[in-house]
Amino acid sequence: MSMWLSGANAAIGSARGRVAAESKRQANAMVTEGTKQMIDLWASALTLPAKPKRKRR
Repeated sequence: MSMWLSGANAAIGSARGRVAAESKRQANAMVTEGTKQMIDLWASALTLPAKPKRKRR
């Protein structure tokens, strides 16, 4: 029974580690995407609108 519990503990610990790593990856991806969206928002707000092109006669 001790060997069975030891094996189960190792498997559960491994699964817990994988779940924790995946959640950390998802959190980092969300932060990166949020930062990108904020930079795009502020960059578009601070840039001047394009001047209309002059028509040739």
